[in-house]
Amino acid sequence: MPGPVILPVDSNIQVKYGPEMENIYPFLSTLAAEKRVLFVTTSNRGEYISSKGEKPKSTRLAEHFSDLLKEKGVEVVTMDAAKLKIHNCLGCVSELKGNMCGSPEAKMKDEKKNPHGHLKCWASLDYKDDELWKVANGIYESDIIIFFVSNRWGNPNAIYQKLIERLDWIESSYTTYGGPNTIKNKKAGMVLLGQNWRVQESLEVQQQVLEFFGFQTPEELFMGWQFTRDTLDEEQKSYQEAPNAFEQAWGVEIPNKEETIKEEGGLVKESSVQKFRNVQVSNFTDYLSKLNWK
Repeated sequence: MPGPVILPVDSNIQVKYGPEMENIYPFLSTLAAEKRVLFVTTSNRGEYISSKGEKPKSTRLAEHFSDLLKEKGVEVVTMDAAKLKIHNCLGCVSELKGNMCGSPEAKMKDEKKNPHGHLKCWASLDYKDDELWKVANGIYESDIIIFFVSNRWGNPNAIYQKLIERLDWIESSYTTYGGPNTIKNKKAGMVLLGQNWRVQESLEVQQQVLEFFGFQTPEELFMGWQFTRDTLDEEQKSYQEAPNAFEQAWGVEIPNKEETIKEEGGLVKESSVQKFRNVQVSNFTDYLSKLNWK
């Protein structure tokens, strides 16, 4: 059995706000050192809005980073968990007879869905249309896994939470059942975006969650961004200004933003972010150039 997991008392994860620029070089350089990287996006939009070409900001960011890494010759696989059929966790970890999550009896006997032999989830057996196996295979076939997540009501969104609960067998199979830690050589991280509440706290908790799972969780693979520090700012204008600040902070263009806002009756079309006018940031492209990324 592995020894106890020792979690850091203090975290050096730094969340940025508004148009403040994140130092993305440690993140990208860590990923660029590996052969295969898996990006799992978990945020979503409705069908109507999606039909207009709108995507979650975290998904845009995953695509942006993917393009940068591919220029370095890294194989990047992006998987949208919001579009997969993933059933709810069955709560097997807390049955009256004990923790049944990750038990040997739960092993899926299907060479296509479980070629590595590690998937041990009762919900995967019970629901024939369940697609968790796609995420599991992606994890075992990658060197680094990064979750791109939106923070909603102070916590990572429901799609991510469903996914992490369904992956609980990874941890239980070795901590409860004494098997090997099948992900001990893999790194995991998170990019978490939110509007006005608890991105810092959520990011620190999820680093601990992924460490409990058995992943390596270097701090350079955890980045957060929150539009405003004002928890009580729920004005419509604030929500409409957030995409502008996001573009400025990350150098990610949101296509047809002004046209979409105008068509849907939005109130804010200007590209400047008034409340952050005093924040000085560099040009994103120049920033990468100074760090000799390209």
